[in-house]
Amino acid sequence: MRRNYIRLFILIFIIPTSYIIGQQQNSILDSLIRTSIEVSPKINMLKAKRNAAYNRIEQNSNLPDPVLTLGLRNLPTNSFSFNQDPMTQTAIGLRQTIPFPGKLSAIGEASAIDTLIVGQEIKDAENEIRMQVTKKYYQLNYIRRAIFYAKETKKLLKDISDVVSVKYSVSTASQQNLVKIQLEITNITDKIEDLRSKEYSVLAELNAFLLHNTRADISTELIDTVKTVNLTTQRLDSLARVNRPFLKGILLSKEKAKLKEVVAEKEFYPNFSLGVNYSFRQNLVKSAMGGTDLFTVALGISLPLNYGGKYTAKEQEAISQQEFHSEQYFLALQFLDGKFGAAIANLESLVERIKLFEDGLLPQAQQNLNSTLASYQVNEIDFINVIDAQDQLFKIETNLYKLKTDYLKGIADLEFLVGTRLQ
Repeated sequence: MRRNYIRLFILIFIIPTSYIIGQQQNSILDSLIRTSIEVSPKINMLKAKRNAAYNRIEQNSNLPDPVLTLGLRNLPTNSFSFNQDPMTQTAIGLRQTIPFPGKLSAIGEASAIDTLIVGQEIKDAENEIRMQVTKKYYQLNYIRRAIFYAKETKKLLKDISDVVSVKYSVSTASQQNLVKIQLEITNITDKIEDLRSKEYSVLAELNAFLLHNTRADISTELIDTVKTVNLTTQRLDSLARVNRPFLKGILLSKEKAKLKEVVAEKEFYPNFSLGVNYSFRQNLVKSAMGGTDLFTVALGISLPLNYGGKYTAKEQEAISQQEFHSEQYFLALQFLDGKFGAAIANLESLVERIKLFEDGLLPQAQQNLNSTLASYQVNEIDFINVIDAQDQLFKIETNLYKLKTDYLKGIADLEFLVGTRLQ
């Protein structure tokens, strides 16, 4: 029995110190994020979308194709002869439409900005993947640590069970005590299996980002201390305005609307068409003189009459789009400010709770278990008090680790919202 007591003391004094490994490392997480972004179908899809937008630039910013014309003019209907009438001609011509100067360049600029907009979509998608992978990683990290604590608790319960069994054999413990300790071991075993199921579920979700097999192993690093970040709504708002790709995309969309307004203004100016024509004439049957060929040059000018106000409507549409994106930008900032305020309050609460657990609850729970175990050795209290003390320690250790991972997940959410790293 003395050997069992010694094992109990070793477990109690070793378990708390075994958690301290060192400063928090992020090498595994960084590798997971990098791989997830590299293989992401969503990122590849958006890159293809950007390439498509790039290829539209040349389509919209170059001259239309020239038109080749072939003609037969003034053919007499009584004979359909080419050499009866001097007005009969066969003609070949070429006509080129030329938009008003500056119109094509304006259209090209409006098309080119689409590539920048999609580029911001890609960056925002990368940040979203970073946030999702980070949160899944810390969720997996927490579950595995909870399993570790549960296993250590199970070891301690088994040692207590050995002590109770010895006491029961010498009639100093009741059968009820023996059944009670076995029930506690069964409960903690069930808890471990439940956590295992959650571990496999989160592992499968994380492997999906990597395009790996759902059961492929992913290592996690122990979280020792959490480095807190001083945050204010004003600072987060400033960071978001500078770094958030979604906000940059809105501003680029507004800029595109301005360029479309420039294009619409060009519709009020005429387009031109330049044509050349060469006509062939044959020698007349009743004349010794040959028919002279003819050359024609023609310049056409379109008349932008704005029928039904169609050009005005196009211009007003571009102006309305600018107003839309302006309001969309301020709406996004309003949404972010609300998120920032709630997130800061939550993170501050987590920091205070972590401090409370580390400085108060955890040392108290460890001291309570040590004291309870010492009293149990001299038969001053029942073993149920030891079980309760160990259960409290298990819950506090598990909850403390959850608070740390919740804080890091909260930081990941904020980093996505502002578009840059905070730590």
